[in-house]
Amino acid sequence: MEQISNFENVKSKDSTLPERVADQISQLIIDRQLTTDDKLPNEFELATQLNVGRGTVREAVKLLVARNVLVIRRGKGTYIAHNPGVVEDPLGFTYYSDQLQLGIDLLEVRTNLEPWVARLAAERATQEDINTMLHNCRLVEEDILAGRDHLPNDMNFHVSIANCMHNLVTPKLIPVITYSVRLFGSLNGNSLLSETIIGHHAIAEAIRTHDPDQAEKAMLDHLKQNQSELQAIVKELKESKTDIL
Repeated sequence: MEQISNFENVKSKDSTLPERVADQISQLIIDRQLTTDDKLPNEFELATQLNVGRGTVREAVKLLVARNVLVIRRGKGTYIAHNPGVVEDPLGFTYYSDQLQLGIDLLEVRTNLEPWVARLAAERATQEDINTMLHNCRLVEEDILAGRDHLPNDMNFHVSIANCMHNLVTPKLIPVITYSVRLFGSLNGNSLLSETIIGHHAIAEAIRTHDPDQAEKAMLDHLKQNQSELQAIVKELKESKTDIL
């Protein structure tokens, strides 16, 4: 196995040894352009190449797992995480006390972001991108019709649209979208199910046919419908409070 390129002496920096080794492993991932399907060299190989103990490598891997750079697949080994470096809730949305207002504010951001994303997706999507998006769209519909929780695949659908852009920055904005999708589903009790299927089909078809104007409009219509639903929930809550008083 070839030596890891651009590796400095891991004992020459100020941070702890496991942190320095974690940095070197991160550099390996960048240098070799490793992706989700790639397996990291095993503990013994890394320890030998970095001239450190296996315990140090183990600690470094734990640090990278916590940063969502690596994932450990039990019985298979250590692999590169999907969207490495982006944790599930990097912006701390979970800790906002008013989740309803957060849902409204997230949709406000999304109505200005995702129609633009959909437009560029329609312009730039490859056939492989389109196939992935259509697959995720299909899974959402199947989940809804079967009465299953569709939110994980709903999030994947919106992520696959963002990936169609082939923009290096957009994946870092994904948590705004995925948290909003999950939160909206919990706030509205998973209503608008048939509307979700129809909206997703309209978006997917516009991107599939490389129609930027229609993709932008379909995404905006989809999000506006979600906004209206949340506004109705807010109105109902206010009225219920007034009745109690």
